[in-house]
Amino acid sequence: MSRLVRLVLLGADQADIGRLADVVIHAASGPERPRVNGFVVEVQRRRVFVSGGRIAELNSDGARLRGGAINMRHFEPREGELLVVGEIFGRHVQGERIIDVSIRSTPGTSFSWEVATVALGGGGLLGRRRARTVVDWSEVATFFAGTQPLVRQAAEINLLHPADMAEAIHHLPAPRRRALAIALQDERLADALEEMPEDEQLRIVEDLDLERAARVLDEMEADDAADLLGEMPDTQRDELLGAMTPDEAAPVRRLLGYNADTAGGLMTPEPVIMPGASTVADALARIRDPDLPPALAAQVFITNAPYETPTGRYLGLAGYQRLLRELPSKPLARCLDEYPEPVLVDASDRNVAAAVAAYDAVAIPVLDAQGRLVGAVTVDDVLDRVLPPDWRKR
Repeated sequence: MSRLVRLVLLGADQADIGRLADVVIHAASGPERPRVNGFVVEVQRRRVFVSGGRIAELNSDGARLRGGAINMRHFEPREGELLVVGEIFGRHVQGERIIDVSIRSTPGTSFSWEVATVALGGGGLLGRRRARTVVDWSEVATFFAGTQPLVRQAAEINLLHPADMAEAIHHLPAPRRRALAIALQDERLADALEEMPEDEQLRIVEDLDLERAARVLDEMEADDAADLLGEMPDTQRDELLGAMTPDEAAPVRRLLGYNADTAGGLMTPEPVIMPGASTVADALARIRDPDLPPALAAQVFITNAPYETPTGRYLGLAGYQRLLRELPSKPLARCLDEYPEPVLVDASDRNVAAAVAAYDAVAIPVLDAQGRLVGAVTVDDVLDRVLPPDWRKR
């Protein structure tokens, strides 16, 4: 299942419809293997249900419909149904966690699947992982027989847009909020935290153990993680940074070195960066990534090597509208937009906001004193800074 999630669902004509988000199974009521009822598919930020019988092919590349259109009504689980990712992944079994579930074609049938095996594993201290163990589903059958109300609530909230998740969690009583945060998947809890004020983020993160808190921080955008860690005492911040995956912690450490009221304190350190010799077709393929935030997918920044921040010398940017007007084979170095001009990393947040407004920019490049690209400030970063602190609660 972990390999299926985020893979593409294609129509019968090979057109891209959406991304697989979860598998819906029928709760087990005896020795028979739980059958797959269908799949939750994310289509333009909406999660919808596609019956298993509609799927002609399911493999490591994704899924393909047999034909016809899909119902765009928002998915809601029915009585007796379970979500594999939302309700079974992460459940604890004798000191380990369920980290994956496999499904197989139901013997003797077409277009039908059933649960086969379950993978157990877990992380040790500071991210060290133990080897996984694969068992038949029947050895952990209790997790497929139904679910507790809290786990079901977490699964339902898991289907919402991150802003709606944050709103739903905000209105819960504190004990329920803490319990629900523990039940959510790391990635989805990170998504919700990014939409919350820092004081609410702190209350939730402080209730997590060190390993879980570090995993959630790994899943957050680097600038959001830095903002959260910046609100913590030095000792707690250093402990969490040490427990994070080194590759994820490195950009967060860099951001924490900047004053919070400057471009460096606002920016994301991971915009889309490409060499000038790359083509328009290459750039369009990069920004087509569904996991890219819309503000970062709106342009490509062109630099000399290296192509990770801090980069080589900054050359310019190409917005997606410019890219759509150019020939696919044209080099990016010949597609640079005249504006917006970059800001320096120590520019004040007010000056950055003024530049974003003046250029009607979705994102604006941030350079260091050597002319290297160190990040980009997006319009949502600016809005978070200029709006009142309690705007999310209104």
